[in-house]
Parts: sequence; structure tokens; C-alpha cells
Amino acid sequence: MDKLKFSTVFMIISFFATAQYVYAQGDVAQGEAEFVVCAVCHGVNGEGNATLNSPRISGMEPYYTVRQLQYFRDGLRAPDASDIYGTQMRAISMTLEDDQVLQDLAAYIGTLDSPPSAATIVGADINAGKASYALCQACHAPDGTGNEALNTPSLVGQHDWYVERQIMNYRDSIRGTSPQDIFGAQMRPMVGTLASDEAVTNVAAYIKTLQ
Repeated sequence: MDKLKFSTVFMIISFFATAQYVYAQGDVAQGEAEFVVCAVCHGVNGEGNATLNSPRISGMEPYYTVRQLQYFRDGLRAPDASDIYGTQMRAISMTLEDDQVLQDLAAYIGTLDSPPSAATIVGADINAGKASYALCQACHAPDGTGNEALNTPSLVGQHDWYVERQIMNYRDSIRGTSPQDIFGAQMRPMVGTLASDEAVTNVAAYIKTLQ
């Protein structure tokens, strides 16, 4: 991606990032009660479960948690069976009709703590992944901790297989294609710079080193 194109995308991100959602305060105690269902797949501490293809969500930023639950519920994410694992989340999120429930869940999830997941990708070129991540860090920060002003989540501690899959989902138009998903739209041109599956794997492996 040339500098002019990147600058244009970044300005669009900055313009929309703080404008789409205004979140209410969540009730942690209510969220804990609601989380019982979530824990079946994501674990009692939000550690995730590779067997169930469930990502680590402990400590996830409330602004990001709420948005993703809204996206699943409203069909902006996993609208069809092309996202095999996303459809599992969509079915659950469709039971969450009240936005306050989303706020409560997000508030509770933000309090959870679990150890960073172990690396599962072997044989990747970490240096190549680091070079590719130079573009990602504009939004996700050099240390992978995300940027609330840009509505980007932290990547630190996440399962590498999940990061790899989501990058491929963006690349393959499985995620981020809804016209209403302005944040997904900002991801798609970024992952388009990763020219091969190997490049995706390399950057996912590098992100796993950001602890």
C-alpha cells in the first residue's frame, strides 16, 4: 500500500472511530450472572478454548466487546454459514436483545484475568511477521495493546490460531463486508497487504510474541 493510500485510510479511521457508538455504564454484577452462558465456551475466566474454537476474551475492552456482540446480534458479523465458528456466536448473541445486557457483560468481561495463551504456530518467520506488523501498529499500537481512540482492541495474549483465522476471514471477505461495519472496512485493506497464507501466519506468530 502506498503512503497516500495509507494516509487516506488512516484519516477515514480517525474520523469515524469515535463517532459511531456511545456506550452506557455496565453493571458488573449483572454481567457476571449473564456470563454463565458465555463461560461454557469461553471459560470461567475468559481464557478461551481451542477445542471449541473460542477466543480468549478476559480483560477485553468494553467498547470492543459491546460492538462485536452488537455486530453478531445484528448480522454485521457472521451473517451466513461462511463464518462457521462465527455463526455459533451469532446464535447466542441473538438472545441478547437488550443493549444494557451487552453493557453488563462487557463490564464483567473487562474484569476477568487469565494467563496469556500459549503459542501454537511453529516454524513461522517472526522477523517477516514483525516487518508486516509495521502497518498494523498504526492502529493496534507497537506493543499490540490497541487504541481506544481508534476503537482497536488489544491483541496481547490472544490465541495465535484465532488471530490467524480472523486475518484470513477479513482477507477472504468472510468478515468486515457489511456496509455498516466501518471498523471492519478499515481492516480489510490492511490485511490485503499480506499476499499469502504464509504472510498471515508470520504476522500472527509475531503478534503472539507481544506479551
